[in-house]
Parts: sequence; structure tokens; C-alpha cells
Amino acid sequence: MFGTLLEKNGCVFRIWARPGAKLELVIEGDGKEGNGEHVSSRLIAMHLDFDGMYRARVEGVGAGARYWFKIDGAGPYPDPASRYQPLGVHGPSQVVDPQSFSWAGDDFKPPTLRQLVIYELHVGTFTPAGTFLAVIDKLDSLQQLGINVIELMPIADFAGEHNWGYDGVSHYAPAHSYGAPDDLRQLVREAHRLGIAVCLDVVYNHLGPDGAYHSTFAPRFYSGKHRTPWGDGLNFDGEAAEKVRTYFIDSALAWITDYRIDALRADATHAILDDSNPSFLTELTERVHAAAHELGRNIFIIAEDERNEHKLVLPPEHGGHGFDAVWSDDFHHHLRHRLAGDSDGYYRDFDGTTTSIAKTINDGWFFQGQFAGHSGHVRGTLPDGLSQESRVFCIQNHDQIGNRAFGERLSSQISPASYRAASALLLVSPETPLLFMGQEWAAPEPFLYFTNHNEELGRLVTEGRRKEFEHFSAFKDEASRENIPNPQAKGTLHRSKLNWAMRQNPEHAACLHWYQKLLEIRKNISGNASFHSSSALNEKMLLLRWKSANSELAVVVALEGPAKFQDSAWQAMRLAVSSEDPMYATDPKPTSWSPDSGVLVFERAGAIFLIRDDLDLEPGKNLQ
Repeated sequence: MFGTLLEKNGCVFRIWARPGAKLELVIEGDGKEGNGEHVSSRLIAMHLDFDGMYRARVEGVGAGARYWFKIDGAGPYPDPASRYQPLGVHGPSQVVDPQSFSWAGDDFKPPTLRQLVIYELHVGTFTPAGTFLAVIDKLDSLQQLGINVIELMPIADFAGEHNWGYDGVSHYAPAHSYGAPDDLRQLVREAHRLGIAVCLDVVYNHLGPDGAYHSTFAPRFYSGKHRTPWGDGLNFDGEAAEKVRTYFIDSALAWITDYRIDALRADATHAILDDSNPSFLTELTERVHAAAHELGRNIFIIAEDERNEHKLVLPPEHGGHGFDAVWSDDFHHHLRHRLAGDSDGYYRDFDGTTTSIAKTINDGWFFQGQFAGHSGHVRGTLPDGLSQESRVFCIQNHDQIGNRAFGERLSSQISPASYRAASALLLVSPETPLLFMGQEWAAPEPFLYFTNHNEELGRLVTEGRRKEFEHFSAFKDEASRENIPNPQAKGTLHRSKLNWAMRQNPEHAACLHWYQKLLEIRKNISGNASFHSSSALNEKMLLLRWKSANSELAVVVALEGPAKFQDSAWQAMRLAVSSEDPMYATDPKPTSWSPDSGVLVFERAGAIFLIRDDLDLEPGKNLQ
């Protein structure tokens, strides 16, 4: 409905604009004709069709043509539904033929929800080059690690040359600074070849502050009654809302059909304000799942939502929105409070006790209707009837690192032993795990907040960024806030780029081996056993148990040491793996384990894996 449609010998151009406007299509000059004469730009009148869209069909125009729109003589402006902005979001739009790319041999079948191990990455900082094609060079490393899904932070084109991606304005166009549309297709094809699905982070709660020409053509793109943290809400429930809903839903479907994206992660769904029934979120998931059925593919849609809202993952026929999974931050917050001591902001609602952490693992989230002091209201709902894999856990993600003043990773703020313990707890919990790029080798580089806005907007963003931290104890005075990195400075981006050579450092290599082992174990148990329970053994130690018909895996995690516990049931089990094994710890302090008495003593934080063998689980084959 939106954008361009290639037809035989020509192209149809479509745009939504206010009724009564004068719309003109500008086709840029395309160089010289065969006789050497220069071809100048063409101005073509558009007509208003019965569905409220302005259209023009132009003969002889095909893929590669660049175009603009003018409205009431003003402009020219790029297409809000452009498939490619080769010169940036303020430049001309370009016609793209999604059918010209060869997907030959791509018969990829994504993993099931229970099998997912998600690896979040930012294209611009994942490699020195910061492009789609450069990501391809690292896919082998991710496959060897045990990753089966890469989640790309938003790639819809944005103003400037670098950005986190949440300021996107061209929701059908991959960011020009990362590469051309076919570069993204090549990345997806190569990921599929290696057995890796591709998830895309999409932002449907606001438009970026620069380059959003949507309301220039159609003022009703914004809501007159809803306000968000970014300004006026998008019009999902007012007059002409069907056009806005279609714009975003068709964008989601375009990523799925034109680029073979396997999953979508919808950003901050709690900030999508909508009083309609069915809601935009329900319509979005229904359309995505319908497309998956039609294409014969398994396509997931995951929500990021801070509310612990049961309704999000209930199917529409049961009154829900129909998401396959939802991010659950409570696990991260409890661990961060316990291991790194964070207590400002929302962290004050999390005590980090082993009892609270065990409950969060068992239930999928902690807050289930209790009062939350930070927000000043009750938070959460009961998780009854939800599968544990429908919640996504992490110990790091782009927000939880990048929204810190100095972008510090968890691994840089706690001991390697504590980091190994936290990593084990994440990867043997039954919830869907998410890793953030470089987490597997405890990358030391920060992930800072960076932008590349125009000078005036950039100044406001920098001031706003620093003001965000005035309520934190460490930044009470203005002088301390001046030390917070400037998002606009080029060095802020470069400091955030991963240094892959660090993987050769002995300590980082040991961490990488630990992650490889943990993911090997997770793959084994998720395919052969069921999660049984998580429990607090004492104030320092947790026990996670997985069982099959005749076998059991007991994972004991100490969040700090020294720690001791005795269990007679452990006498019949053998020690298979310890985080203090020399290949995982460069300064090993072996855990004391007595199979005769079942006494276990940790000198410091760590994790051990105890096994009761049988053919159903076959742990001895893979856990050595």
C-alpha cells in the first residue's frame, strides 16, 4: 500500500497525504540517454485514489531510479515508505527490486522457541567496519559459540551516520551507513546457511526527531490525545488511524518477506498508547503470524515491555495480544543489585536475595502485582499458564549497559568468578536467554550512548542525556555530570566498538570457553530434559534442577564465597563441570566436593554441574 511497486515496464508510486493537497512526484535525472543527451528531472502530477492514497504510474522507471515528492509546491521530500535512502534520510529515495536477489538454496528452518539463544548486536559497533557485510565475517564465531539467533538493534534508517537506531524514521529502509538492501539480504542468507536465524528490533512507539516527513504529508500520523516520552504519540486509535497502523504493519511484513527476517522484537510496547479494540499490537501479531503461516515459516514476534503483563503473551482468542515472548528485566535487576550493588532508580525495588532470584527463575518474573516504590504503583501480573521460554532473560543488554552514564558492562564491575556464576545462572535457567555482543568473552569495551544529529539537536540531546542522571547519587552536582561522555563526540562511538583481538587474551579466552561449555550444556538439556525447579539453598547459593525420566542435572551456583552446603541426595551424583576448571578460570580455586558426604564448599562465587546419568539425558557424552 505504501511506497513503490514495480510493474512490467514501469513503477507505481504511492503516498498517503492530506485530502485536497497537490502531490507531485519528482523523478531525478538519470544521466545521459543512448544518444548522449542529458535527461533532466521529471515532475509528474499524482492523483488521489479512492483509498485516500495519492498515486502515479510512470513508464520506463525501474530499480535504481531516485525520486522525491512535493506537496503544495513545497519540497522536494523523501518518501516516508522508501525502501532505500542512499544519501541519508534527507536525500532522495531509491526504487528497489526485492525480487532481484537470489535466495537459491535458502531452505532454513528457524529453531523452536524453546531452543532459542539470542545474541543482540549493534551493526555499527559489532565490527570495526560497522556494516552488514562485516557482520558476515563473524558469523562462524557465533555458530561455534552456540548461538542460533542474532538480534540486530534497529536498522531502519536514521538521521546522521551513526545512532543506536531508536531514532529511525525510514521504517522500510535499512540504514544506508550499514550498507545497501542487498547487503542485508546477503547477511540473512549467510546466517541461514550457518543455521542462525535473524531477529530485527523494530520501533513502532515513536518516530525519530530528525528526518520524519510523515506528518509533512499527513498531519494525522500523530495522535491528538496521547503523549509519549518522545512527544506526541502515533495515531493508532484516532481518525485515519488505519493508515498509520497499515504503515507500520506493512513495514513489519516487508522485513519478513523482502529480507526473510525470522523474528521481530517490538521496542517498548508499553509506550504504544492505543485505546482501540482490537489494538494495534494485537493486529500486528495476528498479521505477522498469518504471514508466517502463508509463507510456511516459523516467525516469532517478541515484545519489550516493562510491565510484566500476562496479556502480552496470551493469544488473541484468550484476550491477549499474541506475542510469542516478552523481555523480563526482573532477573537482571536482582542480579545486578546483588553482584554490583546497584541501588539507584528502579534497582531499589530489587533486593537480590537468593530467594527472590529463585522465585524469578521459577515464575519468569518477580513483580506480580506488588507495589513498586520507584514507579509509585503496583507492577506486574500473575504468570499463570505462560511457558517459561516465553520470557527473555539477560544479565546484559544494550539498555542495561548503554543507559548507564559510562556504559560499563557487568563483567567490568564484578570479579571474573562472579561473572562466571551469573553467566551459568542465566544459561541454565529455563527462560529464553539473550546475550549482548561481546558478553561471551567479557569484552572490556563500554557500550555508550552515541548519536550523530545536527548541531542544534545534538546539543539538546547531550544536555538531556546528562540531565537524566541528576537524580543518581553519583551525579548530584553539575560538575560530575559534565564527565558523562558526549553522545555526539566521534570518540563515543569508537570507544563502543568491539575489539575482537581481546578474545586471544588468556582471561577473555577462558571466559569464551566457559560460554561455549554453558551453551553446549543448554542445548543438551533443552533437548533431553525438563526444568524442574530453582531454589535458594542459603543466602549465598542457589540450586537449579533439570530432569528427564531417569536422569538429573543439578546446577549449584554460589553468588559469593565462601559458601557451603550439604545435601545427601548429591551423594549419588558425579561432578561433571566446574567454573573453576582450569580452562575456564586462569587462577582456579577448585571447589571442594565430597561425593561420600554430599558436602560442597565454594571458596568464591562459581557454579558446578552434578549429574545422575542415564541414557535419556546422556550428559556424560557432552558435559565432559
